[in-house]
Amino acid sequence: MEIFYKNQKLKKFYIPDFIVYEEVIVEIKAEKALTKVDEAQLINSLTISRNKVGLLLNFGEESLRYKRFVG
Repeated sequence: MEIFYKNQKLKKFYIPDFIVYEEVIVEIKAEKALTKVDEAQLINSLTISRNKVGLLLNFGEESLRYKRFVG
């Protein structure tokens, strides 16, 4: 994905874990618990990619835990 900063396209690219329907960024984790750092990573990914919806999935807990972000 292209990265934008202050409305300028940068030469760097961002590769998320998954992109669904070219609109939803999905980040997958396998940790004992999600942290604020994990959330901040997804929020930053949404900002630089100009996408509006993101899902943070964690398979490391007893059952699947997820958080949905809309920006």
